[in-house]
Amino acid sequence: MAYASSKTASEKELLRYNGAIEIVSLALGLVGGGTLLSTMPGSVNVLVSQVTNNKAVYNTLRFLEELLGKVPILHVEDVCDAHIFCLEKPSINGRFLCATAYLSSAEIASHYRMIFPDIQIPDEFVEKLDRKIVWGSTKLKDAGFEFKCDVKTILEDSINLGLKLGELELPNLCIEQFNEML
Repeated sequence: MAYASSKTASEKELLRYNGAIEIVSLALGLVGGGTLLSTMPGSVNVLVSQVTNNKAVYNTLRFLEELLGKVPILHVEDVCDAHIFCLEKPSINGRFLCATAYLSSAEIASHYRMIFPDIQIPDEFVEKLDRKIVWGSTKLKDAGFEFKCDVKTILEDSINLGLKLGELELPNLCIEQFNEML
């Protein structure tokens, strides 16, 4: 919470100068996909928390859902592309939310169950709540940005990263079988 609060406060302060100078702020959704790191990024841990049965990390996913209505997600490759897009776009300024999709925690679990039928997600990690999205990412799309990675890719790549780094295992499914499915 301290990180999110300080980041929001610094962004608000910076945006006060908008107009005097061109400022672009990209507010990112929960980032999934791969990494160059040797450990799982925190955002990927949150995205796979239902699969890893990590209640403490899952509470972060639920907090985002409570706060925003649904969880904005995107792939790390789209994050990189969005930054490049904003750098190269002449006279773009302001605040942009960067998210491919908005999913509830139940929808995320449903996608995992569909993509990986051998995954067992306990019911306590699948809370079906009907909420409206509080904010959206059409402003970035309206400026001409196109997301390349869909929900399936974001979630598959997040699970694949967890398998690759040994952070999670799929029951009844060896890694070779998993890679063949991709």
